[in-house]
Amino acid sequence: MEIEIPTAKSLFIEMYFGETLLSSGTAFLAANDRESHCALITNRHNVTGRNQETGKCISPHAAVPDNIIIHFHKNTENFEDIGNEWIKIKLPLYRDDETPYWIEHPRLGANADIVALNLTWGSDVAKYPYYFDTNLDHFNLVISPAENVSVIGFPFGLSSYGKLPIWATGFLAQELSLINPDNPVFLIDCRTRQGQSGSPVIAFRPSGYRSIKDGKISSTLSGNKAWEFLGVYSGRVNAESDLGMVWHVTAIRELLDAAAADNARRIAAAKQRATNTLS
Repeated sequence: MEIEIPTAKSLFIEMYFGETLLSSGTAFLAANDRESHCALITNRHNVTGRNQETGKCISPHAAVPDNIIIHFHKNTENFEDIGNEWIKIKLPLYRDDETPYWIEHPRLGANADIVALNLTWGSDVAKYPYYFDTNLDHFNLVISPAENVSVIGFPFGLSSYGKLPIWATGFLAQELSLINPDNPVFLIDCRTRQGQSGSPVIAFRPSGYRSIKDGKISSTLSGNKAWEFLGVYSGRVNAESDLGMVWHVTAIRELLDAAAADNARRIAAAKQRATNTLS
């Protein structure tokens, strides 16, 4: 099966209260490079089950999720085999002391509609993260207002095939240079719907693109595909509009660093407990 690499990176997720399905959404993996910490990224409202602005329950069941199911690709030797089999991983969202497993943004906390989940990886699960510090997903593209951007996720829980996502394409609705670090959100004009929350947003260029090299903008015409990870789709500004909010990649970088630090602390604490037990 021939699919684009970004297609393999979007993961279908389902949020449950016990055995009751409350909602579905999208997530993806992120890492700085191939050797660094890898975490699952999605929207905060997906795991809390509450409207980010009002705090009200999103599900008509008036319940909030306590576990999540992630549909991972089954690990294969060849990328061409991706898209044939999936592995469902069910994880609790809260520890026994009722603290959440997810990590919130280190500066913005609950005000940021993005969270990370640290996972333990088995060899049967395929990992296809968005890499922030390599040229795999970061070509340093120049993206201007009115240029195409794509939201790759699962609107209404729908898929293109199996658990492969749907590409919804719209336009950048503002200059990215206007993003405020205290509210690192930008707008896109795209016909997105529920279920796409947590989707990666990328600029995908199949043939030509503009990029910054040595501080200057240059144009490239090539048969090679290029894409730039821009952020995480969060939802429309209101039900009457096709304007959607996207949390910028700079905020995801900070969140990933916080997830890596949290993981390191917990590993160190577990080793210390083991040492104390042996002594």
